[in-house]
Amino acid sequence: MTILGSAEGITTRGLQGRARRTVTLSTKITPRELELISAASEADGRPRGEWVREAVLKAARSSSIALRADHLMTEIVALQLFLTDVLSPVACGERTSAEQYQELMQNVKTNKQRAAREVIAQYVVENEEERHA
Repeated sequence: MTILGSAEGITTRGLQGRARRTVTLSTKITPRELELISAASEADGRPRGEWVREAVLKAARSSSIALRADHLMTEIVALQLFLTDVLSPVACGERTSAEQYQELMQNVKTNKQRAAREVIAQYVVENEEERHA
């Protein structure tokens, strides 16, 4: 993929309150991919370049949002694991030693990503079931 930048020869006509676009993003596609993109842009009633631009931006935005959501879910699940493991002995009147605490923290660090993936997978399954119900 090629990125070209040039501010020369660009006019301000038609900007309608948006920032000037000065960078070109280029990639190679197959003739079949061009047909698919052209058909999609025609069906959407927009020029192919605008359609491609919006598709690329939409994918970039959703990718970064999903990444942040995954990190956030991982930390929420880590907190849940920590609280569950700490509060259970406390509720029973037991004390936690420094070694037990360190072991607990290591357990949370080791298992939080796997546990978060399981929680996310559960939500996906539940949402699919709701959509098809």
